[in-house]
Amino acid sequence: SNGGFEEGIESALQFILTSPEFLFRFEADPIGLPAGARYRIDDFALASRLSFFLWSSIPDDQLLNIAAQNKLHEPPVLDQQVRRMLGDPKSDALIANFAEQWLFLRNLKSAAPNLDAFPDFDDNLRQAMKQETELFFGSILREDRSVVDLLTADYTFLNERLARHYGIPGVYGSEFRRVHLYDEARRGLLGQASILTVTSYPARTSPVQRGKWILTNILGVPPRPPPPNVPELKDNSDDTKPHSLRERMELHRTDAVCAGCHKVMDPIGFALENFDAVGHWRNADDGAAIDPAGTLFEGTRVNGPVTLRKMLVARPETFVGVMTEKLLTYALGRGLEYYDMPAVRTIVGDAAENGFRFSSLVAGLVN
Repeated sequence: SNGGFEEGIESALQFILTSPEFLFRFEADPIGLPAGARYRIDDFALASRLSFFLWSSIPDDQLLNIAAQNKLHEPPVLDQQVRRMLGDPKSDALIANFAEQWLFLRNLKSAAPNLDAFPDFDDNLRQAMKQETELFFGSILREDRSVVDLLTADYTFLNERLARHYGIPGVYGSEFRRVHLYDEARRGLLGQASILTVTSYPARTSPVQRGKWILTNILGVPPRPPPPNVPELKDNSDDTKPHSLRERMELHRTDAVCAGCHKVMDPIGFALENFDAVGHWRNADDGAAIDPAGTLFEGTRVNGPVTLRKMLVARPETFVGVMTEKLLTYALGRGLEYYDMPAVRTIVGDAAENGFRFSSLVAGLVN
């Protein structure tokens, strides 16, 4: 009434674009439902949940047509649709988005290794690191492998730039290809430069950050936050005899308040200390020999990435349970509560019967 056609359309578009029901996915409660009562979501809401979980996008026509027929919730139909959607190229969004969140890959773009310490680092290498991990994670999904292979697989994906970084011969050109890993230390996620870089400082490694990353993302027992006013780690600049990072950290954690958490994190991180802050293999740090040996919190002795990996997969249900929690958090868009844990245990138990295949985790989660 106070303007022309364009003003009216502008107001309508403003209303739509700022409406919470445009910005978020809404699932309206059934009319007359008692407060706190549980109910089964309708097939359109299920189609939307499925699509945003597996594709990070809206449902396609096939999914909507089945939802309109009220058949999507039927177990055989639901299973068939999940397999179809996982096989669709649009599931690349699950690989990129979930891996970025769970594995902290999103931090790689802001990682800034010190170029005096690592002059070979550049943006091409950064992109190659990220692509290796995404292709590797994608192979677990596409080939429907056991998710435990994320820690143990004897292959990865490399181009010439990244292969040279790892010291692996015979890989030429900018295209990525599947490469067998003869070096056991390099196998699985723990040997990939993306993970090793995002868990390091710009100029040096961080056994604390690496230990915390494994405790949080692999074992599901995140450590407590550090106390305030923790002093900086002493460097080697004033020493006539260089000290290894382990020796400097031993001095650093003489405070009993710090020692409790460091006792849990540090042996895990030191097991990866042969990998420098950008994932090169090395035997010495600042002229001091590297000692990757230690005793973990549950009493296991480790001496490098190979023995650490064996400890992590000795009870695969632990790692699979943590991955299930992360995947369920991603799918639901909320943190998990104590009352979600029976569902997590059921998903893991059912997946164990199928060798912990990726599709069995997703199917259990969807159900």
